[in-house]
Amino acid sequence: MRHVVVMAGTGAIGLMAVFAVDLLNLFYISRLNDPALTAAIGFTGAVGYVQIAVSIGMSIGLGAVTARQIGAGRHNRARRIASSFLLVMTLVMVALGLATAFFSTPILHLFGATGRVAEQAGQYIRIVSPALWLVAAGMGCSSLLRAVGDAKQSMNVTLIGALASAMLDPLLIFWLHLGLEGAAISTILSRGLVAVLGYLAVRQHDLLTMPSTRYVLHDAKLVGGVAMPAILTNLATPIGGLFVTHAMASFGLAAVAGQATIDRIVPVAFAFVFALTGSVGPIMSQNQGAGHLDRVRQTLVASLKLVAICVALTWAILLPAQDLVVRAFAAQGATADLIRLFCTWTVGGYLFIGMLFVANTAFNNLGFPLYSTLFNWGRATLGTIPFVWIGMRFGPCGVQVGQVLGSVVFGAWAVLTAFSVVRNLKPGRVALGLAAELPGRTAKSAMAELNELDEEEQIADDMADQSTRA
Repeated sequence: MRHVVVMAGTGAIGLMAVFAVDLLNLFYISRLNDPALTAAIGFTGAVGYVQIAVSIGMSIGLGAVTARQIGAGRHNRARRIASSFLLVMTLVMVALGLATAFFSTPILHLFGATGRVAEQAGQYIRIVSPALWLVAAGMGCSSLLRAVGDAKQSMNVTLIGALASAMLDPLLIFWLHLGLEGAAISTILSRGLVAVLGYLAVRQHDLLTMPSTRYVLHDAKLVGGVAMPAILTNLATPIGGLFVTHAMASFGLAAVAGQATIDRIVPVAFAFVFALTGSVGPIMSQNQGAGHLDRVRQTLVASLKLVAICVALTWAILLPAQDLVVRAFAAQGATADLIRLFCTWTVGGYLFIGMLFVANTAFNNLGFPLYSTLFNWGRATLGTIPFVWIGMRFGPCGVQVGQVLGSVVFGAWAVLTAFSVVRNLKPGRVALGLAAELPGRTAKSAMAELNELDEEEQIADDMADQSTRA
């Protein structure tokens, strides 16, 4: 429990700072008293969540494989894999960012944005997206820092970037009168700072070297076996969110603004829960690599307890403070109704969403990422579309309730499956399960390959490690 609290707690501070800046962004824009700008923030957020989901999935794979190598005492191999895949992450995000900027207009129209809202949102996306690779660099370095247990350094890097953005936002949005464009510029500058500081911090742990062309594709395949299912898993949530955004758009700008406000309150309110997904993964991977399977189960149990405590505390704070939140964002009509509904009732549904997140972390780091893919996509489709479609008959509040209800079933089911996975783990090997039953390059085969690498390479790495220690 102490290990989980320290790792997740320090991660939560950094995440809360980042998400608080996003919330401040929305607060500043709402002070301009332009509903089109507030709604534009909602649409840019929906697009941005899809982009970030890809980076999160790759960083999960990077952290899981690297941490497992470190837990097994193979530092040189961990450094080589980390260097190779960080390069791949950067190149993938460059391509994704440029593609998003180029197709921003049809993407926004697909989500339901029209007129001035689409124009403002498109301008923001075309500024931010080409620099998307900075997110990959920052997240990748943060994942590596957690893989070596340096939670404090990971927190400090993220915290400094968030503070920089907090200072730049009012300067660019208000004093220079740049509005949404100023928010975009601030985002790029803060992400760049995080990337630079993260790189310097990882270099201190000797976890990066010049990537070798001989191993880049080989290492990318190893990490990709874990990262690809993780990417698919993380894409499910924003894809489901896009359906919700489209449903809200049918009720006007006020409904979209209300959803945008909640989407930025949630990460701040549940920063600890979000931090758990990135922090406990390396703990599970290291202990599995070292053969301590009892600690893997203890980590899972501790994480679920902390999720329940976090949701209870957040609910106790938001329920009496809902009027303050409504006034802070100058919310009226449907926007205010959605905020009050969230603070009063639907915030409780995040207990099950948190349970799903923790279960997915266990799946991603123990060789069963296809389970997390199925559960997340199940929640994003069967657990979202029919519920939201029925909820639309009751207005925007019905949409919000429908979005949460599907999480109850899938969250509980995912946790029960996670305990089954942990119970069937075997020391030093990836447990058999769904990953072994599906064709193609699965996470099981990728992780198993780490155990069966060329004996000659293993001896060379061990000798290099002994030389370094000497």
